[in-house]
Amino acid sequence: MTYCAIDFGTSNSAVALPIGGGVRLAPVEGDYTTLPTAVFFNTDEHTREFGRAALEAYIDGFDGRLMRSMKSILGSALAETTTDLGDGSAIKYTDVIAIFVDHLKGKAEAFAGAPIEQAVLGRPVFFVDDDPRADSLAQRQLERAARSVGLTDIHFQYEPIAAAFDYESRLTEEGLVLVADIGGGTSDFSLVRVGPERMKRIERKDDVLAHHGVHVAGTDFDRRVELTTILRELGYRSLDPEGRELPNRIYFDLATWHLINTVYGPKRVSELKLMRHLYTDVRQHDRLMRVVERRLGHAMAARAEEAKIGVAAGGQTLIDLEAVEEDLRLAFDEAQLIEAGIDEAQRIVQAARDTVQAAGIAPRDVGAIYFTGGSTGLAFLSNALAGAFPGAKPVFGDRLASVATGLGIHAQRIFH
Repeated sequence: MTYCAIDFGTSNSAVALPIGGGVRLAPVEGDYTTLPTAVFFNTDEHTREFGRAALEAYIDGFDGRLMRSMKSILGSALAETTTDLGDGSAIKYTDVIAIFVDHLKGKAEAFAGAPIEQAVLGRPVFFVDDDPRADSLAQRQLERAARSVGLTDIHFQYEPIAAAFDYESRLTEEGLVLVADIGGGTSDFSLVRVGPERMKRIERKDDVLAHHGVHVAGTDFDRRVELTTILRELGYRSLDPEGRELPNRIYFDLATWHLINTVYGPKRVSELKLMRHLYTDVRQHDRLMRVVERRLGHAMAARAEEAKIGVAAGGQTLIDLEAVEEDLRLAFDEAQLIEAGIDEAQRIVQAARDTVQAAGIAPRDVGAIYFTGGSTGLAFLSNALAGAFPGAKPVFGDRLASVATGLGIHAQRIFH
């Protein structure tokens, strides 16, 4: 019997296994070793697609239900409820998570050539901010999902601490590192003493000086981008004939992945149609109705994410909204991205400061900041964090694989 480590992420997931005395990531979609955390229940062909294939099937226009960012609902009442798949059937959100974890487990077993019952699962420092009971519930929900697919010996490790293990494996001397794990759903920080001698220990609790996190990360930046660009063209923050701001709930729901489907119900659509008289620019209402009636909500959210990634890669980009209206394209650049995400960035930087303060360490004594997680690709965010600790050396790990690799190192220590 072998074992694995599962990094079940808000935006991307990965699995690590012991191979030849080391740790390797299993291929989870073709040759890719990371998998977008997405499931598409294809009601046209009665199939399920995962990862990139799920997103492609949805974009190609197949009928069905796309599920993304499932991790973000753990710990909430919504996690235990059911959701309609579009063909008259329904499924619990926690069962969707189990299906996705089972898919990852299956990929790991195929790579290992053996059944797997033991696993280390990553978890954020806080699934839910400022609510210990909900946070504990979230871990129990994830553990139940993992057990339901045949994992019987399960251990959890904080994701930023796992990233520290990956960083530590390359060090030649002892140091104090602030791990910044900024993914899709949470920004987690751990201040850890690391070094070649320390890594030989299985129990590392005393080396973790502090950890802290906030439920703010990549999907929050996507949401802000969508609200301040795409949804402005659909009426967000516009004024009615009496000078009052239009009701904003529809826009907030359209910008939140797991709530998008709630706007497509007949009652909601009828209510939106009756609001036409509130729009001083009726083109905005027309665009809103096209998005709702054509079920373009997820596609619009994807355009916002693509715009963020495009700007992060350098330069200006265009947001293509041709699906909503012919020739509708919006210019988007880094200045707009920074403005859209300034509040989120400040909260993330403050969480980093709070982590170091909680350890009783002066910011100048942090030797390095180790960046991991997809959202550390946002230069303005990583620069802001580095600026808060001017004496620390910025070190960038594999944004999508460092946590999985570190979880694999931890699994070796536990199960070997």
